[in-house]
Amino acid sequence: MKKKALIFGVTGQDGAYLSKFLLNKNYVVHGVIRRSSSINTFRLNDVYKEPFAKKRNFVLHYGDVTDSLSVLNIIEKVRPTEIYNLAAQSHVAVSFDIPEYTTNADALGTLRILEAIVKVDKKIKFYQAGSSEMFGKVVEKPQNENTPFYPRSPYGVAKVYSYWITLNYRESYKLFACNGILFNHESPLRGETFVTKKVVKGLCRIKNNKQKKLYLGNLYSKRDWGHAEDYVVAMWKMLQNKVPDDFVICTGKQYTIKKFINLVAKKLKIKIKWRGKGINEKAYDQNNNCIIECHQRYFRPAEVDTLQGDYSKAKKVLKWKPKKNLEDLINDMISYELKQISK
Repeated sequence: MKKKALIFGVTGQDGAYLSKFLLNKNYVVHGVIRRSSSINTFRLNDVYKEPFAKKRNFVLHYGDVTDSLSVLNIIEKVRPTEIYNLAAQSHVAVSFDIPEYTTNADALGTLRILEAIVKVDKKIKFYQAGSSEMFGKVVEKPQNENTPFYPRSPYGVAKVYSYWITLNYRESYKLFACNGILFNHESPLRGETFVTKKVVKGLCRIKNNKQKKLYLGNLYSKRDWGHAEDYVVAMWKMLQNKVPDDFVICTGKQYTIKKFINLVAKKLKIKIKWRGKGINEKAYDQNNNCIIECHQRYFRPAEVDTLQGDYSKAKKVLKWKPKKNLEDLINDMISYELKQISK
């Protein structure tokens, strides 16, 4: 009998990659989407079939992690083997603007799913998507599964709650529930407002005279960037492990946003020179046009200056390690954006 996976947050970057990965593993995949007047399933176009199609291995349900009844009803109806909670208001800066909604979706959403599992079937395996933002103002470097949390945003705080409530339900109800503490992972499918996507898309458009300038925030934030395609494999491996546990997933390598920009520009053969300091630092092209500028709007009220993970435990226990490096990631993202422009 085929395994059944239920993915909350199926329309996002991770949801799309995870769906395709599980379908290749011969799963029947059920995804939860929020009702919207605009169709937001573009990342799933290659696996989606109309509801009346025969032999569907990919099925969508309307629901929302902020709605207890829909969460319970869907889990009861699907009776999945595994649940992956990828649903979240995942933009860190936006979480300062809508902290209550972020908490409702990112913290209480996890609780609603866990409660439904307890009520419906305690044998359902559960994956909770944690975040390196939980480490926030880091107390040690690199960060591993034993590093204390010090979140610096409503998003980070909500994810810390989700981490602990998952651990609590695992211990209280003997659930197979895992936390994946994933560091920044990007791809061509990344959302438009995330910095890597903004940089790649912006510079590709500037290269093709579709855009004149790119506005960014803190150029000196350091991040550990991996490829989402690699990271969804780690999610799955956690639920195939003999015992439920928590794992840091990362590359172990760290770069500043400015370094990321320079790498993208080099790939696109855009020669840039930096001038100025702090918020007045700007990048100029070979014709002396300012193409990148910092703006106060894109600085967070509380910054996370540095994140760098240690995936030693995942490597040892799950036999997982990243296959794609930063250069591979940038190549994938650039290739995608250039195709979009050519269309």
